[in-house]
Amino acid sequence: MKMKATSIFGRGVLAALMICAVFAGSAAAAPAWKFEGKTLEGSETIVGGAEDSFLTVPGLTTDCENFLYKVSISNSAGTGVGSVNELPLYDCGTNSEFCTVEAIEAEKLPWSTKLTTVSSSNYIVIEGVKVGVLYGGEECVLNEVLAKITGSAGGLVNNTTESATFNATTFKATATKLSALGSSVEWQGFFPTEAFEWNREKALTVG
Repeated sequence: MKMKATSIFGRGVLAALMICAVFAGSAAAAPAWKFEGKTLEGSETIVGGAEDSFLTVPGLTTDCENFLYKVSISNSAGTGVGSVNELPLYDCGTNSEFCTVEAIEAEKLPWSTKLTTVSSSNYIVIEGVKVGVLYGGEECVLNEVLAKITGSAGGLVNNTTESATFNATTFKATATKLSALGSSVEWQGFFPTEAFEWNREKALTVG
């Protein structure tokens, strides 16, 4: 009986060690911010300007010629996290000759961000998104309507181009969603980034 009990106890310890190893492996595999292949220690600020970015509020596409962003990043327990601290939007318009953008502003900053892996691909997820857009134009169906765009957004990270791409496919993969005026909002864009402080001109990757 004693030998049997010892055997069972031994198998239990072995199983526990195997489970711990699995979780340790998962933690090590969590996506982290890296520069020149080395895991970021401390914090960094990354900046950029969106290319071909637009928001499709129900029935109306809105884009801005100047869509800038500043994000603070760090690693927490081996996983990349961060916050969108600045998001100035300038020279914005719509795809309608009748509708203008009287005002647009990112609200309730900072927005929290985190890195995640879905089906072996790395994504950045932005949570707490809130953008207010005031439309104008006497013949515009949204004249003097303030659209509040809220929710979360997931973008696919590309290490080669040091960028994140947001579209319907990446939103579906990350189970994120934006909405305004009771309807879904599409956010599409290509967001290249670069380090602004301690790691300037160093290659930014996620992995």
